[in-house]
Amino acid sequence: MALDHLGRHDSWEGVRAVVAGFGVSGFAAADNLLHLGASVTALDESPGDDERQEKAELLNVLGADVRLGAGETATLPDDVDLLITSPGWRPTTPLLAQARDRGIPIWGEVELAWRLRDPENAAPWLAITGTNGKTTTVQMLDTILRTAGLRSVAVGNVGLPIVEAVMDPMPYDVFAVELSSFQLHYTQTMAAESAAVLNVAEDHLDWYDSMDAYARDKGRIYEGVQRACVYNVADEVTRRLVEDADVREGARAIGFTLGAPGVGMLGVVDDILVDRAFLEARHSSAAELCTISDLASDAPHYIANALAAAALARAHGISQTAVRDGLKAFRPDGHRIETVASKDGITWVDDSKATNPHAALASLRAYPSVVWIAGGLAKGATFDDLVVAARDRMRAAVLTGTDQDLIADALARHAPDVPVIRVGANETGAAAMASVVAAAGTVAASGDTVLLAPGCASMDQFKDYKDRGDRFAEAVRTRLGQ
Repeated sequence: MALDHLGRHDSWEGVRAVVAGFGVSGFAAADNLLHLGASVTALDESPGDDERQEKAELLNVLGADVRLGAGETATLPDDVDLLITSPGWRPTTPLLAQARDRGIPIWGEVELAWRLRDPENAAPWLAITGTNGKTTTVQMLDTILRTAGLRSVAVGNVGLPIVEAVMDPMPYDVFAVELSSFQLHYTQTMAAESAAVLNVAEDHLDWYDSMDAYARDKGRIYEGVQRACVYNVADEVTRRLVEDADVREGARAIGFTLGAPGVGMLGVVDDILVDRAFLEARHSSAAELCTISDLASDAPHYIANALAAAALARAHGISQTAVRDGLKAFRPDGHRIETVASKDGITWVDDSKATNPHAALASLRAYPSVVWIAGGLAKGATFDDLVVAARDRMRAAVLTGTDQDLIADALARHAPDVPVIRVGANETGAAAMASVVAAAGTVAASGDTVLLAPGCASMDQFKDYKDRGDRFAEAVRTRLGQ
C-alpha cells in the first residue's frame, strides 16, 4: 500500500500498522493512528507496570490489538503495511529485519509526526541533536521562544511525545525538538527550519558498528534545513556534517564558539555572549545577547549550549531582548552540574546526567581540583582521551560499577599518580552510593570539588541517572549532617 500521500486530513482506513515498543512514544503513535482510522497492533516484550497495562486496555477498547510480554515481538504479523518502531530498537532486531525483508516501510515516531503536520498550519521545527547537552539546549530554546510570546513546546526525546504535540487541536507556533541519533536513524522526510548538532563524541557504540555510522545519523538532522545549520566551531565533525548535508537553497552555516566569533558565528567577547550572524552590520559589529553572569552556570559546556540555543532562536527571528531574558530565566533540570552541598571548603556536585566520557570531561573542565566519582555501564566507550585531557584536575578518583576496570586502566596508563579508590561494585542503590561518598570524603580536602560525573550509564546499580543522582545527594547530606 502506498503511504506517502497520507496525512492528518486523510483517512487511514485499510492501513495495517504495527507499533513496536509500547513506551510513551509508542502509545502516542498507536493512539493517533487509531484516531486516523488505521488498524493497529502494538507489540512489546515487557508487560510493563500498572500504568502501561491501563493504556493497553484503553487501546484494546478502542480497537487496537495490544500484545505485551515475552516473545510478543519475535515475529512480525502477516498482514502489515507499516511498522512504527521505538527509537531504541536496533535495525538488526528480528522484527525490523523481517519488515525490511518484506519491503515494509519502517518509520520512527518522529517521521510519523512530520507526516502528520497540519499543511494549513505547519509549525516550524527547530531541531537539536548531539552526544551531550541536547535536553538542556532544547529547554533553553523553548524558554527563549516562550519568553518571546510564542506558543512553543519542547518535544521529541524530551517532554511531550512529538506525535501528540503535532496533533494538538490548538496549534503551536513553533516546536523545540530534541532528537537522539536513534530517532534520526528512522527519519526520512523530516526537514527542520533550522537545526543544530552540538557535538559528536564516542557513545552508543553498543548500538552502532562505528563512530562514522553514529555521526552520519546525527548529520541527518541537517537534511532539508531551510534557514540555519548550527554547528560547533570546536568540533570538526559537526562542521563536516553541515558541509555534507543537502539543504534548501539559502540555508546558512552558523557556528558557535567559546572564543571571539567570526562573521556568521555566535561567541564570547569579554564575558559577553554576542551574535555576529543575525544582524545586518555583522561584518563590522556584534549584537550583545547576555553576559555569562546572566546564566545559571559559567561551565564552558553550559555556555556553549546557551550559544546554540540563541543561534536557533535568532535564526527564527527572535529579538536580542527575548534571547537575553529567556537565558536569564532558564534553570536546568536536576542532576546537571548541580551543587548539592558545600562544607569545610569542599563542594559536592551532582552531574549524574554525564553518562558518557565526553559529558564527564565537559564537567571535569568546569572545576580546577576534582575528586572524580565515575563508573557504571560504559556502552562501548573508552576513557583514555578523557583522562589525558583532565588528569591535571584530578586529586583522586572513586570508581564503582560494572565497567570500572576500563576507567581504572585508563588512569593507570595516563595518570598513574592520581589515587584511585574502588568501591561498591557488588552493591546497588543507597548502599552503593553510601560507600562511594564515604570513600570520596576520605580524600577530599578544602578547595576540592567532589564531582559525580560518571561517564557511564547507571542501570547496573540504579534505576536510572536520576536515581543515581538522588542517592548521591542523600548520601552527601547524611554524611554532612544536613
